Parts: sequence; structure tokens; C-alpha cells
Amino acid sequence: MIKLFYEIYDFPIQKGSFFIKEICILLNNEGGYRGYIGNINYIFCNDDYLFDLNQKFLKRNCYTDVLAFNYSINKCISGDIFISVDRIYDNSKRWNQFFMFELKRVMIHAVLHLLGYDDQNHIDKRIMKKKEEFYLNLFQF
Repeated sequence: MIKLFYEIYDFPIQKGSFFIKEICILLNNEGGYRGYIGNINYIFCNDDYLFDLNQKFLKRNCYTDVLAFNYSINKCISGDIFISVDRIYDNSKRWNQFFMFELKRVMIHAVLHLLGYDDQNHIDKRIMKKKEEFYLNLFQF
């Protein structure tokens, strides 16, 4: 089950069922995980909230747009995905993108991590970027 939670109250989308449908399509497309979706929680927060999580769990003293905590077991995909709405706004301005485009990109990126994709080296980064672009195009954004 995919759920959306909000640590901030002025976030523009409080009902994101269209995002949930797209993430389900992605999961199904990436190996037939239909029926194997555990609990995937998207938690929308601000920079400070995510900065604190980054320090506490990853020992990193920097801001980030997303953190994905993977709790998947075998083919049952589960995890908590924290997204900084502040970073999404800033990144959308920096790259001259629509806010919703950047939000969708980060949501896709995070669930790809839950599926085992990584971006720690140049080759893996390129693979993830192509996957992101594929799904952004598929979802007509």
C-alpha cells in the first residue's frame, strides 16, 4: 500500500492519488511486483526535518531532496521515502522545471532505490537517470 504523509501543512498537493497510480505502474513495470507492494510511505517535509534525518541516520551534514529507507524483503517492496518540499522548489527553479515535474522525478528516483537501483557511481547514475526519464515520459510529463 502506498501512502502519502505530510510533516508540513502548506504543501500544495494534499491528495496525490495520481502519483500513487503512477508509482504502481512503475513497480509493475520493473519486474511484475503486482501484489508484492508492502508499505511504501512518502513523507513530505521541509529542509530542516530532512537535514536532521540525514545527520542522524547517514551521518551527513548536508541538505538533500530525498532520503529512501528500504525495508524490502525479497519481492515485497517496502520503505519510507522522505522528500524535502523546500529542495524540490529550489531545484525546480535552478533547473527551470515545473515544480510538479521535479516532484515526480524525485518520487520516481526514490522508488527506484527501493527496487535496488543505485546512484553511487557514474554508470549506475546514468542507468537511474535513463529510468527516471523513461517514467517521466511514460507518465507524460
